[in-house]
Amino acid sequence: MKKEIYLPYFENSKVTVMGLGLLGRGVGDTAFLAKLGTELLVTDKKNKEQLATSLQTLERYNNITYRLGEHTLEDFENSDFILKAAGVPFDSVYIKHAKDKGIPVYMSAALISFILMQELPDVIIIGVTGTRGKSTTTELIAHILRENGMRVHLGGNIRGVANLPLLEEINDGDYLVLELDSWQLQGFGDMKISPQIAVFTSFMDDHMNYYDNDREHYFNDKANIYRFHNEYDILLASKDAKQEILKRDKKARVHVPDATLVETSLIGEHNQIAAQLAYEACSQCGLDDNGIRAAIKTFKAVHGRLEDLGLYNGVRVFNDNNATTPDATIKAIEAITKTYNLTPIVITGGTDKGLPLAALEKVLQEKTKAVIYLSGTGTDRLTLSKEYEYPTMSTCVSQAFKCAKKGDVIIFSPAFASFSKYFNNEYERNDAFIKELEKHR
Repeated sequence: MKKEIYLPYFENSKVTVMGLGLLGRGVGDTAFLAKLGTELLVTDKKNKEQLATSLQTLERYNNITYRLGEHTLEDFENSDFILKAAGVPFDSVYIKHAKDKGIPVYMSAALISFILMQELPDVIIIGVTGTRGKSTTTELIAHILRENGMRVHLGGNIRGVANLPLLEEINDGDYLVLELDSWQLQGFGDMKISPQIAVFTSFMDDHMNYYDNDREHYFNDKANIYRFHNEYDILLASKDAKQEILKRDKKARVHVPDATLVETSLIGEHNQIAAQLAYEACSQCGLDDNGIRAAIKTFKAVHGRLEDLGLYNGVRVFNDNNATTPDATIKAIEAITKTYNLTPIVITGGTDKGLPLAALEKVLQEKTKAVIYLSGTGTDRLTLSKEYEYPTMSTCVSQAFKCAKKGDVIIFSPAFASFSKYFNNEYERNDAFIKELEKHR
């Protein structure tokens, strides 16, 4: 039985969990701590009704107190530490209050990494970040390692996967592959640690509404993935990401993989870059060329990332739900046009993130057969004529099939965020698309 390395960090402690959420990560971390007997205060700005599914999962535990619908300063005063969810405003008065009181503030991906570095030093932690491409690169690295017989655990920004419970599963010598967004990397900066193998896929404008249009602040959070490296650690990056890094950190040691084509079922130049980065990361782990290439050939697209869903009455459909920036949607449309030599029917639109739209408008106008717009504050900013704009996913999908004939390609690639009166998060939007799509089998 594996030594319970985590107990000294959590036993007999009092913890405030800031942000329970609906994605399962906060719930999983809270349940893990509750099982250990930790005295927990969970505080979330969402109310009881909004969090009903999460609360139901935790109703068995009697050592959890809830403060819902608001935060109060007093909840951030009498804890051994604060466990902060991703996306908490960087200028949060509650987090500042806790720090002023000398209370540590942790984030779960960084906390589990810190514990493993201290207690199980032979665990290899591979962190992947980037504005675009991090999900595919993360999943591809994990797939290659598994196909070559390694024990692998996925964490970070993975749907439904909580980080702290992984401490019950990981043994020395295992691999932990983390998808890390800029928010989660704030936690690495606070703890002054970086994954031994860091992968930086790309850097473009994103989350500018969160960062008050401060691109450098956004980069600084991302840079925590390598900022605390020692001489034995490695930073892998795409060619473009390397340029962005060296513009700011001239002394950074950045390795760009060879631009050799890797055979993969994934389409698009950006996915070729992901395959090259994954190849190099696994090569750094000691895997040989044949084993890596064989595994890459069997890898299928990550759900919601330019995912080929096959034919629906002779029309090929791609789900690119997680394309939440104009750049991502442009890459997806270009990949379709290049691969299939046709212009796709595109479903796009959503909630504004404050990003430039001129390049997206040009591609939508010149490289599509038809565009169906899902209503939202971002859609409102587009100046193109919107003959087909609808508030529901159902109508958008139906109209896309009305515009299509046999041999066409439909792609759902939103280019904007999902948060709205219709969806709580991108996963709800994804599921709504899949549900409506099934009506057109």
